Amino acid sequence: MRRLVLAFLLLATPLAAEPVRATRQMAATASPHATEAALAMLRAGGSAVDAAVAAQAALSVAEPHASGLLGGGFLLAWDQAAGRLRYYEGIAGAPAASADRLTAGGIGPATIARSGRAVAVPGAIAALALAHAAHGRLPWAELFAPAIRLAEDGFPLPPYLHQVIRNRAVELRRVPAIRALYFDAAGEPLAAGAPFRNADQARALRLLASEGPAALYGGALGQAVVEAVAVEPAPGWLTLQDLRGYRAVERDPLCAEVLARRICTAAPPSSGGIAVLQTLAIAERLGIARAGRDSAEAAHIFVEASRLAAADRRRWIGDPDQVANPLPGLLDRAYLDQRAALAAPGRAMAEVAAGDPPQRHGALPPASDPMAETATTQVVILDAAGNAVSFTTTNNLNFGAELLAMGITLNNGMTNFATNPGTAERPAQNRLAPGKRPVTTMAPTMVFGADGRPELVLGAGGGARIPDAVAAAVIEVLAFGADAERATARPRIGAQTGTVELERGTPLEAQAPALTALGHAPRVVVMNTGLQVIRRRPDGRLEGAADPRRDGVAAGD
Repeated sequence: MRRLVLAFLLLATPLAAEPVRATRQMAATASPHATEAALAMLRAGGSAVDAAVAAQAALSVAEPHASGLLGGGFLLAWDQAAGRLRYYEGIAGAPAASADRLTAGGIGPATIARSGRAVAVPGAIAALALAHAAHGRLPWAELFAPAIRLAEDGFPLPPYLHQVIRNRAVELRRVPAIRALYFDAAGEPLAAGAPFRNADQARALRLLASEGPAALYGGALGQAVVEAVAVEPAPGWLTLQDLRGYRAVERDPLCAEVLARRICTAAPPSSGGIAVLQTLAIAERLGIARAGRDSAEAAHIFVEASRLAAADRRRWIGDPDQVANPLPGLLDRAYLDQRAALAAPGRAMAEVAAGDPPQRHGALPPASDPMAETATTQVVILDAAGNAVSFTTTNNLNFGAELLAMGITLNNGMTNFATNPGTAERPAQNRLAPGKRPVTTMAPTMVFGADGRPELVLGAGGGARIPDAVAAAVIEVLAFGADAERATARPRIGAQTGTVELERGTPLEAQAPALTALGHAPRVVVMNTGLQVIRRRPDGRLEGAADPRRDGVAAGD
C-alpha cells in the first residue's frame, strides 16, 4: 500500500510511482480501510460485488464526507461466467412530495443546499442489495463486519478527511452532531491521525447487517433519517413512505466502440457516461493518439472534445423513466463526425452549443448544470474468477446536507436537479419533479479487450470533472500505453465544468500560455478528483492504482 502519497495531499499534486501488482484479485478505493475490507471479502471466497458492499460500508465510516450508506450510486458488474455486463442504478431520488423547485417558499439556494430539503431518498444500499442478490456469494450480514469493527474500535483520522473538515469548519461546527464527532472539546477540527470512533454508525451498521435493506427502507434507520431531515430552516420532504417505495433499477449499460475497444459506462440518469464516450470518440477523430502525450496539441484536442461533450450532456440527458434521452443519436457515427468537425487545430471554438442529434425528442430550453457532486468516491474490484465491479457512489457535496442520522452523513442529492428548470410547457430534461431521479456526472466505466474480458476497470469522484478524469485515463492507457499508476496520477485537464481547467502544481500549468494563444481561457486550479484504476495486462497479471490526491490505496493477491 502506497503511503508516500500523504505528503502530497495538501498540495493536491499527483505522485508518479509504480502500480500495485497482483496475479489473482485486486481492489482499489479512496480509503485503505475500505480496500482492506474489500480484499478480506475476496480472500474469504466472496465475489467482486461482495467486496463492493464491504467497501461501501467501510467508506461510510472512513470517508464520511464523500459517500456512505445514505447516499446514491451507480454500479457496473461484469459476470465472467455469463459473459455479461450488468448496470445497477441507485441514485438518490426526489421524494413524492417535492415541488418543482427546491427554493419553493423563498428560501435561498445556499441555505437549501445544506438542509433537510436537499436530502434525496438514498439509493446506494438498494443498488448494492440488488447487485448482491444476483452476484453475491457471501451472506449479506458478513459483509458489514469490517465496517462495524472500524466504527467501534476506531482508527486514526485520515489526512484528506481532516482537510475537508478544516475547509468547512465554520459551517460544520454549527451542527451539534457533527461537532461532537469531528471536532475536539475546544471546537477545533480533529487533527490528522487523531483517534476517531463512530459508535452511532456502528449501531446503524449492525441494523443493516441483521435486517438487510429493510432497516433503511422502512425500519429504525429510515425513521432516524426522516427525523433528521425535518429540521428548520428548510425541512425536507422525505417521508418513511418514500423510503419504503424506493427501488434500485437494473438498466442497460451504455457502450460504444472507441479507440479499437468496446467501452461501457453508466447510462442515464448518468450524464457522465455519455460525456466520457463522446469525449473519447471526438478526441479520437481529432487525432489525439498522434499528438504528443503531454503536448499543447493533445491538451487542445482533449479540451475541445470535452467542451463538445459537455454541451450535449447538459442539453439532452435526464431521468430515463420520465424523459426521452436520444442516446443512439448522440453516439451516431455521422453525428460525432459533425461534432468533431467543429473543432480546428489552430484555434479554440468561440462558443460551443449542444448539437442536434438524430432521434432527438423535442425542443428544450437551455440547460444548466446542477451543483457538482465533488464529494463522490470510486470503488474498483476484480476478483479471482474474473468478475469485476466499478462502483461510483456519492453524498453529492462534501458532507452532503451537513446532517447526520445514526452517525451517517445524509446526502444533498436534490441539488443535482437543474438550476434552470425551464417552464411547465418546455421543462428542462433535468427539472425537479416528484419521484424523479436527478442527472449526475458519475461514470463508472469498463474497457473490454479483444478477448471480451475487462481490460480496464475505472471510475472517479470529482463532480463535473468526473468525465474528464475517466476519459483522460482511458486515453493515457489506450493511446499512450501508460500503466495504471500513470493513468491515475496523470495531471488533470478538462472543460466539463464550463471552464478550461489545468491542475495546479503539475506540468500542465506550463500549457496555459499555449492554450491561451489558441483562444482558450484556462484556469489553473486544484482538482481533487478521486480516480481508481485496475488494469489487466496482456500477460493476464493485474495492476492497480488509487488516486494519490486522496487517501486511497490499491491492494491485491
